Amino acid sequence: MVRAVARFGDDSGEEDRQLRTDALPAIRSARVRVRLVVLSGPDAGQSYPLTPGRYRVGADAGSDVILADRAVSRSHLLLDVREDGIQAVDVGSRNGSFCEGMRFTTLEVRPGAVLTLGTTELKLVPEAEKAHALPLSNRERFGNLVGQSRRMREVFTLLERVAQGESDVLIQGETGTGKELCAEGLHLHGGRSKGPFVIVDLAGVAPQLLESELFGHVKGAFTGAQADRAGAFERAHGGTLFLDEVGELPLEVQPRLLRALERRQVKRVGANDYRSVNVRVVAATHQDLEGAVKAGRFRGDLFHRLAVLRATLPPLRERPEDIPLLIDTVLERMGKPPSALSDQTRALLAQYPWPGNVRELRNVVDRVVSLGESALPELPDTPAPRPALSPDLGPEDTLPLALELPFKEAKERLIEGFERDYLRTLLERCGGNVSKASREAGIDRVYLRKLLRKHGLVSGPD
Repeated sequence: MVRAVARFGDDSGEEDRQLRTDALPAIRSARVRVRLVVLSGPDAGQSYPLTPGRYRVGADAGSDVILADRAVSRSHLLLDVREDGIQAVDVGSRNGSFCEGMRFTTLEVRPGAVLTLGTTELKLVPEAEKAHALPLSNRERFGNLVGQSRRMREVFTLLERVAQGESDVLIQGETGTGKELCAEGLHLHGGRSKGPFVIVDLAGVAPQLLESELFGHVKGAFTGAQADRAGAFERAHGGTLFLDEVGELPLEVQPRLLRALERRQVKRVGANDYRSVNVRVVAATHQDLEGAVKAGRFRGDLFHRLAVLRATLPPLRERPEDIPLLIDTVLERMGKPPSALSDQTRALLAQYPWPGNVRELRNVVDRVVSLGESALPELPDTPAPRPALSPDLGPEDTLPLALELPFKEAKERLIEGFERDYLRTLLERCGGNVSKASREAGIDRVYLRKLLRKHGLVSGPD
């Protein structure tokens, strides 16, 4: 077997760590296609460039990517990087290899996927995205934001860094994801924490009063202006101004906001002179501002001025592993013990898709504690079943049928098929005993019954 030692870099000439490989130098490309970034574990922060070739990942000193994680086997994983894709092969590891929660032996890995070996998480980052790969934060809270999932710990790492600066920040995310809590956390963890934190909900202010709300007015400037009034920029002097739902700002007001951001000067409605302000601006929106710019509904120069730094909060459906912690946090803030909700109720809450995100979860937990399980939201209707397949067809034969569909529908069908086959086999193995099946599968019994009903399976005696 031929071994080669080489140093690789990207087109900018950046130096990278040395990597050993089994691949012959003749078949290697000088261009870095993807990077393997260590997100968590003892080697968090390390980055390895991967060009076409094979890379051994493990604790052995002879590995191409050496991990100090004691839960990683000496020879744990083989990455085969090709021009047309990346294959990951578990080479008989002690604790297994996982991709987004699913254990695998051989897997075609998409760029952007996260692989878990022991307690170490590795992300395959396309070259164009390497600057955005961040190690995972060790915290489970940032201000009043809560989460222990990989998605939220990535967000916390970004927020920890952003909080220390003075640049304006744009927070994006669906309604109810916690954008105001994010802005408050940036204020509390930054250098302006002793200054004021002023909130302006732009969607809740009448259009004719927006300029007055932001910049203030002098007495007599308009009907009802009976005294001088400082605007939000002045009230936030020395601290942070949070502009919620900035995408709702009318076009005619946007030039004045742009000037205030660029010069840090404001002029009250009806006044002649500008006043200087020392303020950090954090804006938030659930809208696609880049799309609004293309549609002419939002000024491009204002968008770029607001989005000097950007953070995106993931919806709750993309981080369901955070639901138990969020439930406990809501109960704690209500002054209730964790036992205020039964395991069965928690299992039901874990299956709800939460279109209103964390805000909806908070409201539902409050209602259920007060009114009981009758206040639980209804789970969405069961998706229509797949067309029947011949019993002679195996899982590999169902894949072409799913691949002809749109991605979301194909994914749902494949997951449904896995659930149905798994549950049918589980029940057969346990003789139809739901309690035994629940213990063997590690699934809450109430949740297991819901899955059985979803797939129309007869549970038999409990």
